[in-house]
Amino acid sequence: MRKHPYHLVDPSPWPLFAGLAAFVTTIGAVMYFHAYVGGGLVCSFGLLMILYSMFVWWRDIIREATFEGHHTKAVQIGLRYGMILFIASEVMFFLSFFWAFFHSSLAPTVEIGAVWPPKGIQVLNPWEIPFLNTLILLSSGAAVTWAHHAILAGYRKQAIYSLCVTILLAILFTGFQGYEYLSAPFTLSSGIYGSTFYMATGFHGTHVLIGTTFLIVCLIREINFHFTKHHHFGFEAAAWYWHFVDVVWLFLFVSIYWWGS
Repeated sequence: MRKHPYHLVDPSPWPLFAGLAAFVTTIGAVMYFHAYVGGGLVCSFGLLMILYSMFVWWRDIIREATFEGHHTKAVQIGLRYGMILFIASEVMFFLSFFWAFFHSSLAPTVEIGAVWPPKGIQVLNPWEIPFLNTLILLSSGAAVTWAHHAILAGYRKQAIYSLCVTILLAILFTGFQGYEYLSAPFTLSSGIYGSTFYMATGFHGTHVLIGTTFLIVCLIREINFHFTKHHHFGFEAAAWYWHFVDVVWLFLFVSIYWWGS
């Protein structure tokens, strides 16, 4: 019998496996960027390893929380602190992209015409797809909040419906952003503007995909009666992450799409 409320985890191979997967993905991406033969294959294999590690690692955590009862109140507090620190690290991650953008746009160099946007760059209209995506993402944030309140109130069907709405809006956002990339009049190699634009919006798009996966897992768990009024931190973490994605997009829209145009 345990004499404390804390969870002493069993030895797991998945942190080491996930680190190896990230290493393989990075090596493959570098090979692909430098046109080495097999770079795309290595990168794809690394991404598959990452997806597999996400599946098995989350599976073990869900088992610990839902079926083995290891996630006590004390453990949940620790998990909350961990998620807050993770989101804080993500804030600093995006801060570096905004720093690069404002460094280049507030004091444009002579090489790009001493103006921003640089000469020869035809920017996107912020009031077309970007503004539509803003409305879509804000609506998805409202839907995930609806799901949270439904779980707290014990309305399981409403929680399922609102999670479905959130996921559909997230997929719609990703589709519009993909179309925007395909139709954009500039590329990643279009100087500093293309670099800062695609790095910032592209990494945000990656976070949208991760958040969408997170929400799909929560939807499956809600369908399988994993969440209760008092024990649903897995969903709370997903909701926090999704609201973070919303806020970052607002900064991207205001600074890069609107002010930067």
